[in-house]
Amino acid sequence: MTQPTTPPPHTSTGTSASTSTPTTRASDGNLVTRFFRATEIDTRLLGMVGALLIIWIGFHILTGGLFLTPRNLWFLSVQTASVAVMATGMVLVIVTRNIDLSVGSILGFTGMIMGVLQAQLLPAWLGFDHPATWILALAGGVIVGGLIGTLHGVIIAFLNVPSFIVTLGGLLVWRGATWYVTSGQTVAPMDANFRLMGGGTEGSIGATWSWVVGVIACLAIIAAIINARHQRKRFHFPRRPLWAEYVLAALGCAIVLGVVSIANHYYWPVNIARRYAEANGIAWPETGLLIPHGIAIPVLIAVGVGIVMTFIATRLRFGRYVFAIGGNPEAAELAGIKTRWVTVKIFMLMGVLCAIAAAISTARLNAATNAQGELDELYTIAAAVIGGTSLSGGIGTIAGAMLGALLMQSLQSGMVLLGIDTPFQRVVVGMVLVIAVWLDTVYRARAK
Repeated sequence: MTQPTTPPPHTSTGTSASTSTPTTRASDGNLVTRFFRATEIDTRLLGMVGALLIIWIGFHILTGGLFLTPRNLWFLSVQTASVAVMATGMVLVIVTRNIDLSVGSILGFTGMIMGVLQAQLLPAWLGFDHPATWILALAGGVIVGGLIGTLHGVIIAFLNVPSFIVTLGGLLVWRGATWYVTSGQTVAPMDANFRLMGGGTEGSIGATWSWVVGVIACLAIIAAIINARHQRKRFHFPRRPLWAEYVLAALGCAIVLGVVSIANHYYWPVNIARRYAEANGIAWPETGLLIPHGIAIPVLIAVGVGIVMTFIATRLRFGRYVFAIGGNPEAAELAGIKTRWVTVKIFMLMGVLCAIAAAISTARLNAATNAQGELDELYTIAAAVIGGTSLSGGIGTIAGAMLGALLMQSLQSGMVLLGIDTPFQRVVVGMVLVIAVWLDTVYRARAK
């Protein structure tokens, strides 16, 4: 007597018997392959993390243990902030098959505008150290940056001038305009409240608030994972195994709390701590007074910008339009997307981000200089490309660009600690950029 055969499943719902789920896919391949399939971790991003760790360990050995110290890592995060902010916008620019060579000059020009506003113009009306000075100065810089970006976008989108030429001209124009604002003079000092955006002893949130931020970030990570799982269930998408969700939550929280711990292990300099103790009537102990810096404000600004830009790129219709244009401009146009206005908005957003980066840079230097932002266009483009943004358009992530900015700044910081001359530092940065583009070409070829 033969056994009855099981009838094939119906395919009227659009699925077939061969459709794989995360559970069935995870059962294929070796242990490592199953792990990455189950957790859906971006292997390319993970490769960047591996390269970053190799660079850190290598510099730590070469510098005799100076690189991986809380002090150097804290300064590394602060120095990365301004380029990381601009790199988030450069991702959208490059994704649409454009380029912006003027970001460094816009940073310098808007930084000079903000410097003049708070050091010369606003004090004449409001007086020195007025609470509104830094707000008005920052708003003025952001408005100017947005207008410059809009001008570039209109010329590119409506006059059909290639973005390379427009922004190359902008690089020269706005660098020259920076000089004309003050006839080459450096503007200093900045408003006391404005300086907080640059980091330093006062521009940090301290140990307690750093832990508070860390806990909030961990809760946000867990909430995001739970929400994503609910959304997948709602729309009948494949879900990750529960153990993979737990691993991702634990890994994210461990990284956040580790960063907070490192920031809290960098203490105030002795002289500053002593003055603080004297001003507040605190007895100076024999072992000294250890006051943690905590997370620097510019780092919080950069992370906040990264979160907002990720939301724009992945959750808003505008972000979908950007990647649609980068994937196939002609198809996007035929689909009814107003590609010209999207281009204008992208460059306007890039100008605003340059102004925010200028605020961080100017506050950190406590001065607005004519050389401010020079070669930042190189570091910004390199950060985006190293972070996985394809120069062919259509591919890129905000997180990857910010990680690329950290990698670029790590190279520069390590070479400074080794005493390598500036010209050779630029040679290394140029070589890294070329290698990154080559690797992107190889990756895309294999993907096809």
